[in-house]
Amino acid sequence: DGCGHTVLGPESGTLASINYPRTSPNSTVCEWEIRVKPGQRVQLKFGDFDIDDSDSCHSSYLRVHNGIGPNRTEIGKYCGFGFQMDGLITSKSNEVTVQFMSGIHTSGRGFLAAYSTTDKSDLITCLDNASHFSEPEFNKYCPAGCVIPFADISGTIPHGYRDSSSLCMAGVHAGVVSNTLGGQINVVISKGIPYYESSLANNVTSKVGPLSTSLFTFKTSGCYGTLGMESGVIPDSHITSSSILEWPNQTGQVNIWKPENARLKRIGPPWAAFISDEHQWLQIDLNKEKKITGIITTGSTLAEHYYYVSAYRILYSDDAQKWTVYREPGMGKDKIFQGNTELYQEVRNNFIPPIIARFFRINPLKWHQKIAMKVELLGCQFSIGRAPKITLPPPPQNKNDKKNADFMDDFIHSMKTSLQTDKTTFTPEIKNTTVTPSVTKDVALAAVLVPVLVMVFTTLILILVCAWHWRNRRKKTEGTYDLPYWDRAGWWKGMKQFFPTKSAEHEETPVRYSSSEISHLRPREVPTMLQTESAEYAQPLVGGIVGTLHQRSTFKPEEGKEASYADLDPYSSPIQEVYHAYAEPLPVTGPEYATPIIMDMSSHPSTPLGAPSISTFKAAGNQAPPLVGTCNKLLSRTDSASSAQALYDIPKGQLGPGSADQLVYQVPQSVAHPTVSKDE
Repeated sequence: DGCGHTVLGPESGTLASINYPRTSPNSTVCEWEIRVKPGQRVQLKFGDFDIDDSDSCHSSYLRVHNGIGPNRTEIGKYCGFGFQMDGLITSKSNEVTVQFMSGIHTSGRGFLAAYSTTDKSDLITCLDNASHFSEPEFNKYCPAGCVIPFADISGTIPHGYRDSSSLCMAGVHAGVVSNTLGGQINVVISKGIPYYESSLANNVTSKVGPLSTSLFTFKTSGCYGTLGMESGVIPDSHITSSSILEWPNQTGQVNIWKPENARLKRIGPPWAAFISDEHQWLQIDLNKEKKITGIITTGSTLAEHYYYVSAYRILYSDDAQKWTVYREPGMGKDKIFQGNTELYQEVRNNFIPPIIARFFRINPLKWHQKIAMKVELLGCQFSIGRAPKITLPPPPQNKNDKKNADFMDDFIHSMKTSLQTDKTTFTPEIKNTTVTPSVTKDVALAAVLVPVLVMVFTTLILILVCAWHWRNRRKKTEGTYDLPYWDRAGWWKGMKQFFPTKSAEHEETPVRYSSSEISHLRPREVPTMLQTESAEYAQPLVGGIVGTLHQRSTFKPEEGKEASYADLDPYSSPIQEVYHAYAEPLPVTGPEYATPIIMDMSSHPSTPLGAPSISTFKAAGNQAPPLVGTCNKLLSRTDSASSAQALYDIPKGQLGPGSADQLVYQVPQSVAHPTVSKDE
């Protein structure tokens, strides 16, 4: 009469004294006999131990034995208030006996312990919570039987559970471990949230919880998606039932609560059975085999019709002919799932291990007023290969045919169950995804290579752009301006602001004019020709308009024109405004001195040196400028392309025999040898 909460599973379990965690009654006794598979051993771990030791463990104690029965041997005898037992108690065989004795005492909660096989080295008890562990992520083994009435949890999936919640009880609520089997959990700790919701799942009710500093969630295989009831992927024709409720409303209209109405969160009435008994069912055809890991149910969701199913069984089939009732491994009876407690709340139940089937059937066992429900199935595609086909020889023909047939059926069913259990127990170590590991590696490799390639190409493009920009800047600093071949005054006005006011001295470029072209030009035509041009500087009139526009002119523009570089030119005609009939702007790299004019004198007779010179300047009033104090210093230069001699005038500003303001530049006439003349 001293036994409390007890669940003894095939590989793990939980046991506690009577009334735990309250004070145990006087004079009670309880013994637990624990057996695991042969060849394995048992380990025992205490979550809480509080037994009166006032009489030195004489009347109140806990004793652990190796073996069962009269041949058992004692491992240890324990008592004490708040006794802390470090480590595990390990047996020498696959059988253990635990004996609890309670004498006369006034206090003491008793004990709670968990056991498992020795291959579960990370065993914890049902009382452990997340605050007991400092790691941000860890794996632990939960024993069977952790749905206990004296433990609380707050929260739900996917938001997480409060850190004060029991790890193993939350694992049962989340559907990652079974209460009758136990199992491994993978826990992740993260920052807490202000509010934790309440929900009912797997016969565990989580409570509303306040703010906490941290919370925990579970890593799973990711096979918890919806299978198509709510979304409509499953067509109406694949949802059938044993019967349909039809009834007229107050207006005389007939209401039909058809099976296709049994879609979770679908507005309107649910599916309801015409007769409320234990032979009714709702069937769903998934079109092909799926891995089904859970189910969510609600009641009618109509306030005026307070109908819901409170308990049900699950059946599944591959052909809709032969049906199998769902049972947990090692259990000899059908599993009864807790349904709804009211018509609105969504209640989830998980299948551990999952169901592999095409046809799925719900068989209500308990209900409120009428059988009515809406459902959604959870799971994923069944991508693992099917079990190998079992080929057996034909049974012998004798009087034991019926017994042999029954044996064969049992053998095939056990083989199929074993293979399905093996397929679903070892889940891939992938978080929230059903992608196979090989595909995941390829995706990870691509995720690394693509950004690297993008960075490499971006770097090359930037290098090319910078090199091009640097080359342009270097070219600009060297003062190389590439002028276009066309002659447009507007473009020249826009570009002249970039040119320096004075060009550096460079080798001068001679301009050649034919004497025949000079003789055909009359002085009166010069101003007219200059005024017809749109360019700011004077253009040469010989041989048409020159195709290349140079940087600056050595002659002053017409009156009324905008001041330009010609106004500052030191070689403009002094004192009087003159127009040169054969002017041409200097090149970009032109010299600072006036360009010599090389004239073809082959058609002209020789003229004596003292003869008056022909001026290329035109004075106002069509009168030739007076030659006052003329001093010409002629320099000769041999031209390889012509027999004529190039003669230079004295540059403006150079001191000569006369005053600077009296100097007038003269064009040399038919000079055979370089001479210097002085007019005194």
